[in-house]
Amino acid sequence: MKKLVMTFVTVITVTVFAASAFAFGPGWGRGHGGGQCYGGDVTALSGLNLTAEQTAKVNALREAHLKDVKPLRDRMFSKRGELRLLWLKQNPDQEKILAMQKEIRTIRDQMQDKRTVHRLNVLKVLTPEQQEQLKAFGPGQGFGRGMKGGEGFYGRGHGYHGGSHGMMRGNW
Repeated sequence: MKKLVMTFVTVITVTVFAASAFAFGPGWGRGHGGGQCYGGDVTALSGLNLTAEQTAKVNALREAHLKDVKPLRDRMFSKRGELRLLWLKQNPDQEKILAMQKEIRTIRDQMQDKRTVHRLNVLKVLTPEQQEQLKAFGPGQGFGRGMKGGEGFYGRGHGYHGGSHGMMRGNW
């Protein structure tokens, strides 16, 4: 009976955390901030004057990228839930927590590698002039982080919306 109650409390706790995370939305973290970031969508940047063909190519690249990273995003979500459960135990197991954090870092690194390849592929679609214009948007603009600041397209702008490096909700 005690195990059943503990399991029920754990499920309820995880549900509350997940519900509150979705209720707050992307917020002021990286991504859907104000300014010209638009979550890393270069097709939304009017100053680049993309042709219809470029827009179609960029959109196709984005869709392929999102499809490619979806399994990793799902695994990340699952692993973060498992990590929360490990922390909620009466006596958290240090080895299990450290191992789970390592798994999460590995997934995050894989996602960042895929993001980098995607960005490089998008740059190939742009003309040299458009690439220069993209640089002119500066830190926190273009492909980079939203309202939070960040280093823009060529820096650490992950496009993961939310304040942590955890859940990812964007194109970049």
